[in-house]
Amino acid sequence: MSNTKSFYFLSLSILSFISCTSHQPLPFIGESEVVNGITVNHQVPIFRFADQNGDSITTQTMSDKIYVADFFFTRCPTICPKMARQMLRLHEHYRDNPDFALLSHSIDPKHDSVPVLKKYSEKLGVSASKSWHFLHVPSDVLNFTAMEYLAALQKDTTSDQGFTHTGHFILIDQDRHIRSYCDGTKPDEVNRLMRDIDWLIAEKNKK
Repeated sequence: MSNTKSFYFLSLSILSFISCTSHQPLPFIGESEVVNGITVNHQVPIFRFADQNGDSITTQTMSDKIYVADFFFTRCPTICPKMARQMLRLHEHYRDNPDFALLSHSIDPKHDSVPVLKKYSEKLGVSASKSWHFLHVPSDVLNFTAMEYLAALQKDTTSDQGFTHTGHFILIDQDRHIRSYCDGTKPDEVNRLMRDIDWLIAEKNKK
């Protein structure tokens, strides 16, 4: 594994630990910088991806929304089914909340075309959802996108599917800041993330 990839795996583990043991208010996660004496926190970059319905999902689509992002692929036989079950929990709990959304980024752009993502969402029973988007991320921006979410993924020649990735859920606030992480394969950690989501929504609505 390269030094860069090792760094991101290590960073993700550390950030997950911080998130799972943090108390409110939630921290701003990621590297910050000082510009003209003002601290600027890390932000998820501007994006535009097609979802399972062929609709264009953009930064503007998520404007003023809180969302949970994850990275998966439809042929994944290991952690992705566990992650999907927990994402379904989030969807069921928050699907009627206009302030919240879910973005699932496919890391297998060659196979996971828009029609494939549509079938996958149908299998989960959420193809008509207005709040859960399964995104086709082009290969030329895939690694950059994952790194900006501080998500770890890499190609794996020992796997039939060709990818390995972590199963983290990443909580993003309405200003594109990363505020929390959890292991999306563990229900108790997702329970904690839901408390973080509730707090973040409440804070947003105070403004």
